Amino acid sequence: MSFLLLGTHMSIAGGVSRALDRAASVHSNAVQVFTKNNRQWAGPPINEEDVERWRVQMPALGITYAVSHASYLINLASPKDDLWEKSRLAHQDELRRAHAYAIPHVVLHPGSHTGSGNEAGIARIATALNRIHDETPACADTVTCLEIMAGQGNVLGRDLAQLRAIIDQVEDQRRVGVCLDTCHAHAAGYDICSDAGYGAFMAEIDRWLGLETVKVWHFNDSKGVMGSNLDRHVHIGEGEIGEAGFRHILNDSRWEGVAMLLETPKEETLEEDVMNLARLCALVEDDSRIPPGLRPQSVVEQIPGAGQTPDDDAQ
Repeated sequence: MSFLLLGTHMSIAGGVSRALDRAASVHSNAVQVFTKNNRQWAGPPINEEDVERWRVQMPALGITYAVSHASYLINLASPKDDLWEKSRLAHQDELRRAHAYAIPHVVLHPGSHTGSGNEAGIARIATALNRIHDETPACADTVTCLEIMAGQGNVLGRDLAQLRAIIDQVEDQRRVGVCLDTCHAHAAGYDICSDAGYGAFMAEIDRWLGLETVKVWHFNDSKGVMGSNLDRHVHIGEGEIGEAGFRHILNDSRWEGVAMLLETPKEETLEEDVMNLARLCALVEDDSRIPPGLRPQSVVEQIPGAGQTPDDDAQ
């Protein structure tokens, strides 16, 4: 078996490629980024010099995998035509930016129907994705990963069946996958903590999606209890999921090659990332699967200025 792909969301302050330096500073071999300022609809033109730096530095720094996260502003489920169109164009841009950096997966929150109903919202998402795919043939190898959500309000993606319903209406299903977030799944009512619960969750994934549809995991402990619909991330082992849920996933060979990325709270020093990655590695039963830089004997040497939080992602 190969090394686990473990990492965290990193800031792109100073350029998208600077996230690679930050990922390397905590000795991870995977990273999640925004490819533009997450708080703005439009981004600057793609920086070709930064794209080239990314291409060179990614293997040089030992980063094996990268995923981008689409802007939280995007709502492809909206019944409002102006917001839907704005969201469609924004996600189209997200795919083009990821493609430029050869990032294979773009995580997307499915969106909220804001009262129009589940069926209407699901149809709007699929229609948007079909339009986007038609207009971005050059990005056919860039996959939108619909994220499971905690189930709050009118937000779609609250369970695996809803994710399946969206995918079923997408014409080119090679261009859609799924991102499983541990906090969201737990908050939505899936038990990943007990042996029986995790086994049942795996069966549900296989039933509704197929394991191959899951392209990436988000690793976050949960402040809320199971089924609370509370989307509040906390450090690994300090929430209601505890160590057991992460141990199940980390040691399950069926997730071979699927990256597991932290979105836990952090300060500018990235010390919390170091802590959470160490906690995950301590749960891995086969030490040979731990990325070399993350093995207990490794000494973390922070890169000056590496610490920026995801909320500071501005170019």
